[in-house]
Amino acid sequence: MKLICAPMATLSHPAFRILMEKFGGCDEYYTEMINAPTLLHGGQFEKFYINPAPVPEKLVWQLTGKSAEPMIAASSMLCKLGGIGVDLNMGCSAPEIFNSGAGCAWMIKDRTETEELLSGVHKALCDYENETGKHMRFSVKCRLGDENFTDETFFSFAELLVKNGVERITLHPRTRKEKYRDRPRWVYAEKLAELYPDISVVVNGDIKDRESFLAVSDVCPKCDGAMIGRMAVQKPWIFAELKKSTDEEKSPVDLLSVGLEFIDLVEQYQPPEFYKTRLQRFFAYYCDNFSFAHYAKTQMLNSKSLEESRTLLREYFEKVPADRFRISY
Repeated sequence: MKLICAPMATLSHPAFRILMEKFGGCDEYYTEMINAPTLLHGGQFEKFYINPAPVPEKLVWQLTGKSAEPMIAASSMLCKLGGIGVDLNMGCSAPEIFNSGAGCAWMIKDRTETEELLSGVHKALCDYENETGKHMRFSVKCRLGDENFTDETFFSFAELLVKNGVERITLHPRTRKEKYRDRPRWVYAEKLAELYPDISVVVNGDIKDRESFLAVSDVCPKCDGAMIGRMAVQKPWIFAELKKSTDEEKSPVDLLSVGLEFIDLVEQYQPPEFYKTRLQRFFAYYCDNFSFAHYAKTQMLNSKSLEESRTLLREYFEKVPADRFRISY
């Protein structure tokens, strides 16, 4: 199975990718959601969203938007930036995204509207290939649907994707409102792979260690990829952990050095306006490695500057030195 890093708002940016690459990285990185209208209008921060560092050849551009026309036009723009392909976000269930008509809302819109988007993006990618000879993969990330989904509605939606040229479907097999409270139904990804053997199916959800990775591999042998999100933030070395055989020698992780390096990378690759949110989101997960996670999170989330974040991190490990090298992969 390919190992893939999920698209995560405020997290899937160059600083985070560079940190993971230091541990060997993964096969593909999806960008955080790129808002199509904002990209087209040249928003002041868009250059940070489309920075492909450090491995452009592993990058998948993920687009979001509430209407077809700007997403089609943005797909044409992104093709010119290289990478593996363009992915449409049809799975985000955050209320502000869904209520705007983006994300998971595309799964329950009138099918003619969704098909307009799919066929338009497919044409844009085909036109680019005809002009340049370079293929850009067309993919969609989705969920099972809304709470009233049935097998019929879900697989009908999948058929719509495939009919309109989608080459990869990444499935987070939960409904819109399930969030993370219920176990994902991985078997639906395997059913997709069985139905459509000529397309790539990636399974996403609750892969957090070797045990869960082996479990999903057992349930989904026909899927060709596993996507990991939150746990890659908590453990940027998780892909290296999954690649190692059980009898290989394990390497210790210096949790202080990794945290400080992330802060340095954010300062280098993100605008000052983004510092606070990027650090807050990262340390909300990363601090789960610490014995006193709640205390550490509270400290880091209330930090008012990069330098204060560095100081707080150092002070934590001065108080709890046993935590510094407590992880190995």
